[in-house]
Amino acid sequence: MATTSGTKAGYHHGDLRNALVAAAVDLASEGGPERVVLREAARRVGVSPTAAYRHFDGQGDLLHAVKVRGQTALADFMAAFVAKVPDVGDPGEAAVLRLSALGRGYIRFALERPGLFRAAFCRIPDEPGEPTAWAGVSPAGPEPQYSAFNLLTATLDEVVATGRMPAENRPGAEGTAWATVHGLALLMLDGPLARLSVEQRDAMVERSLATLTAGLTAGGDLHGLHGRPGE
Repeated sequence: MATTSGTKAGYHHGDLRNALVAAAVDLASEGGPERVVLREAARRVGVSPTAAYRHFDGQGDLLHAVKVRGQTALADFMAAFVAKVPDVGDPGEAAVLRLSALGRGYIRFALERPGLFRAAFCRIPDEPGEPTAWAGVSPAGPEPQYSAFNLLTATLDEVVATGRMPAENRPGAEGTAWATVHGLALLMLDGPLARLSVEQRDAMVERSLATLTAGLTAGGDLHGLHGRPGE
């Protein structure tokens, strides 16, 4: 997935804030949240630090903007995987396949864009709203930083609506699904699973997603609310 260049050539007068954020996204992509420095972003855009500070209160403010861009990029990546799910003719099966596709896209994003992935989930001291927004692991709002999470909640609701997941399995399902794919992504980025071959890695992803969906849909209608095909 291409990033927007934050170089001076890409800067247009009157759009300095976006140019600085784009440069900071490039920095995060190169080295994670630690690389996001306001002075360096200003240097890449070709303006003075003083000019940059007119648009951001400080380091944390710029990093928050990068987090939002990272979460949005993650959501777009996940949605692209969902778009590849074939029409299987069974709404329940299709919903489960979309759920797996979201997890697959999440992990692939982490592996292909590790710096931005880390920035998307980094902690910023005194970041407004963060401690309460995720309280109870429930939909927090329509803001861009929640777009990936809201994709997950909407898909889980679809799995319930088609009868593949019992309603009693739904509470807290976001946390279970999120923890599974995020934990697996980190193990493959920074843990012992980083040594797996591509084939071993892909096989583990598929086994983990199969186990996750089997647990969430346990006790559900195998053929959804619409019965078996042809009935």
